[in-house]
Amino acid sequence: MTAKPIVVQVVLDKPLAQGFDYLWDIEKLGIEPALGQIVELPFGRSKAIGIVIKVSTHSDFEIEKLKSVERVAPLPPLDPPLLSLMNFASQYYLHSLGETILPTIPLMWKKAGDWEKIPKILASAEKRRAKEKAIISEGLITQEQLNASQRDALQSLVSKQDRKTFRAILLQGQTGSGKTAVYLNWLESILKQEQAQVLILVPEINLTPQLERRIHAYFPDRRMAVLHSGVSEKQRGLAWYEALTGKAQIILGTRLAVLTPIPNLSAIVVDEEHDTSYKQQEGTRYSARDLAIWRAHDQHIPILLSSATPSLETWMAAQAGRYEYIRLDQRAQGASLPSVHLINTRDPQSQFSPGDSGAPIQRSLITKTLAHAISKTLDQKKQCLILINRRGYTPVLNCTACNWLSKCTQCSAYTVMHKAGALGRRPVLSCHHCGLVKPIPSFCPDCGNADLKALGHGTQKMEDAIEEMWPQARVLRVDTDSSRKSKGAEALFQEIHDGNVDVVVGTQMIAKGHDYQNIGLVAVLDADSRLYSADFRAAERLFAQLVQVAGRAGRSGTNGEKGGEIYIETQYPESPVFQFLLRHDVDGFLRFTASEREEAGLPPYSYQALIHAEAKSLDKAIQFLNELKSKLKARTLITKALRVYDPVPKPVMRVAGSERAQLLIESTNRKALQETLEIVDQELRQDSQGRISNRSRVRWLIERDPIAI
Repeated sequence: MTAKPIVVQVVLDKPLAQGFDYLWDIEKLGIEPALGQIVELPFGRSKAIGIVIKVSTHSDFEIEKLKSVERVAPLPPLDPPLLSLMNFASQYYLHSLGETILPTIPLMWKKAGDWEKIPKILASAEKRRAKEKAIISEGLITQEQLNASQRDALQSLVSKQDRKTFRAILLQGQTGSGKTAVYLNWLESILKQEQAQVLILVPEINLTPQLERRIHAYFPDRRMAVLHSGVSEKQRGLAWYEALTGKAQIILGTRLAVLTPIPNLSAIVVDEEHDTSYKQQEGTRYSARDLAIWRAHDQHIPILLSSATPSLETWMAAQAGRYEYIRLDQRAQGASLPSVHLINTRDPQSQFSPGDSGAPIQRSLITKTLAHAISKTLDQKKQCLILINRRGYTPVLNCTACNWLSKCTQCSAYTVMHKAGALGRRPVLSCHHCGLVKPIPSFCPDCGNADLKALGHGTQKMEDAIEEMWPQARVLRVDTDSSRKSKGAEALFQEIHDGNVDVVVGTQMIAKGHDYQNIGLVAVLDADSRLYSADFRAAERLFAQLVQVAGRAGRSGTNGEKGGEIYIETQYPESPVFQFLLRHDVDGFLRFTASEREEAGLPPYSYQALIHAEAKSLDKAIQFLNELKSKLKARTLITKALRVYDPVPKPVMRVAGSERAQLLIESTNRKALQETLEIVDQELRQDSQGRISNRSRVRWLIERDPIAI
């Protein structure tokens, strides 16, 4: 009797909804097939890497015409809970399963030609690990050292601990209240369980080195895998392998780490859960925070969401009792919160006048009020932190004769002037959207005028202004230009921690999570640029950023000590964002925002999706979306409960020569929206190759739960 052939269905990293059938030869491969195996196989005229998602003895195609799997990666299969998560992410975010899984696997495990070398690579990595210097440990705070509020929070976490029960917990605490110490002590109790693994997510790679040192202080004998875009491909491949095989008990990483195979996952922590960096902005546009919650629910484990300024969705879930709610309402060492000062830049009294003593030679970028506060702080031997959320020297060059502006030739945006040394040996103009870099013209390209004026200011220009006004001060600029690699960023932050800097000028990189010990003053310049925006979430984001950056001041103060100062320059001090900040009233601001959103029917009181379209001309992109809207209307899918708006150009309409438009779909019912999007996906795929329309050659993409509209 002839044995039945073994047929496996495999998905590839292609924008194709279906899987492909292949034969599995046990004798040749030397192993039984299993779901989640990484394999090499012939595809077309080349070879490809795929994931086995089904094993059977049947195929809808003729068995004789099926090709065979050629090789199997020297790895255990991906664990079933991870495959379950990938399936959910694929369906919810309307991306094919292969496109969802394969990009999460490090390159090291997708190079089949190198699979024979893997044992040597792993052995070599173990030898290097044995010789490596131990990670510097810092910031250990034992349970005995926690204050009363922290101990109560820890007790709430530990008392209900059950490894097989889903719990979603919001840990909301003032900046500097010791949230990290609480959750690390909690994880210590979880890691006492045999083979337990835990996942800690952080929003940005700049936060990982400091947290890595703290984790090592708590768990010196536990192996940690660090996963983020700043590590080399080989390091990422090894860390991913250690998580997959259970060797690493602690997995620390940015958003991609949520899709890491962790077979013995016992708890998840999402630090700074409100941060928009958890939303992927290309490929499968998933939210790492939302997938972490789904993963915890699916695997019946606890998840802790930590933030001083929780997102409105998380805060409302805690208020409604869907999440457990734990609060830390005082700073860990008892210092008061920083005093908030609003500087009205419309008020002439806040500006320097020519007769003022100590007035700068050139027109100052800093108000008189703030300049006096900086001088006072420097006299006290404290550090100053100045946030300006715009890198480069100046946002745009302007011709005073004909009003020419330094627009990007490829994008509907301006090129930003950068000083020499930031992006090259000479000053250049750079587009922050498409990456175009070109020399600064010596005269106007339109009229030939040599008098070109720099409009606005960024971190580099502010750095120059600070050095001119306080020549004795040691000034450090922290932005992506000054820290091209994670090691570079870590070195910059270490300079601040070591006290080798008097004034720090930087972008939002300096605002998040860092435990600075000697910051006496924080200043926020041009706050209004982030307040008034077409995006309805702009005020929420600005408020969170201001609370976070304010929290960098006065963290080392003890009982009753003043918690530092924060100065905010604004033309609109009466705005609710600033008024709630004056009172440090996070809950009040969130209640106010929730009321506004409910009245307007905006998330979280409704659910949204965007259909993105990209073409050589804007008319084509708009027409493509209009046709889609007409099809939805013809199928009577547009109702009071499900609204489809008219297509509009994206805020940055042109990027790298392509014109972009978007169509917003909104519903009060999540299920109704999902069903409609599945119909949209099917409709578009019928006339597309991958995600490019056959007729109009428009590239399209469906995005669930967009964070920017």
